Amino acid sequence: QVQLVESGGGLVQAGDSLKLSCTASMRTFSNYSMGWFRQAPGEGREFVSGISWSGGSTSYADSVKGRFTISRDDAKNTVYLQMMSLKPEDTAVYYCAADDNYRLVSEVYEYDYWGQGTQVTVSS
Repeated sequence: QVQLVESGGGLVQAGDSLKLSCTASMRTFSNYSMGWFRQAPGEGREFVSGISWSGGSTSYADSVKGRFTISRDDAKNTVYLQMMSLKPEDTAVYYCAADDNYRLVSEVYEYDYWGQGTQVTVSS
């Protein structure tokens, strides 16, 4: 059974930085493309960023491009989301997701496994 555990969320001020981590339980982590999504209160879950199984390709939502950076460390079964210049509109629960089909995708339904989420709150 695949488990994804996010950490690193918290309460920060606008302009601050935060780094999220997601540690996965599967032995073949390097075969999975990974994604970060977020969900604000009353809103749907939206794509934030993704990284291919090889780490060679990344993608970002326009709203975070230039501020967020996704990376992965296969030796640690972990994917990261470095968030800089945070804004109040970045406030949400952030979820890690895994896809085992060797592709870089951005839709919620395309991911096979999900973490429980970590709260990020940015005050103005």
